[in-house]
Amino acid sequence: MPSLQKARQRMDGAIEALRREFAGVRTGKASPALLDTVRVDAYGSMLPLNQVGTVSAPEPRMLMVQPWDKSLIKATEKALRESDLGLNPSNDGSVIRIPIPPLTEERRKEYVRLLHKLTEEARVAVRNVRRDANDEIKHRQKDEALSEDDVRREQAEVQKLTDQYIARIDELMKHKEAEIMEV
Repeated sequence: MPSLQKARQRMDGAIEALRREFAGVRTGKASPALLDTVRVDAYGSMLPLNQVGTVSAPEPRMLMVQPWDKSLIKATEKALRESDLGLNPSNDGSVIRIPIPPLTEERRKEYVRLLHKLTEEARVAVRNVRRDANDEIKHRQKDEALSEDDVRREQAEVQKLTDQYIARIDELMKHKEAEIMEV
């Protein structure tokens, strides 16, 4: 069943993409993954923050960025300030400290809406993989003269796989939502 193996790999890809998206959504506590989307104007190009310095979370409500090149401290601080994360960095000449303010109830609900949108996109991606796998099965039915029973059995396997992955997506969503709503 090559189509089932390919479908499983593509669905794994959808789950990984969702995990990366979720890592960038802010919760009440500091996480270095929060800054993954920040790009710094360094050496004439826009580099990801983690390629110009070390990002750490020394305290639950504090992130710290230590640029490897001290000349990039101003550019790094500017990139953090201009990001859409709503953070207020301050530097002491060698490191940039970023206090993570507690989330307001309104902001938490906004993040939960974003999570629902990202989750739905992941579900759609998994359903698209299901559609492609079913199309491939139909195509093999014509080419290799698969029996109706084989087609139904393979499509049932694909559906079972789809259901498993959508359940995993929903579980990720539930976990992240609880993390955001935790005060």
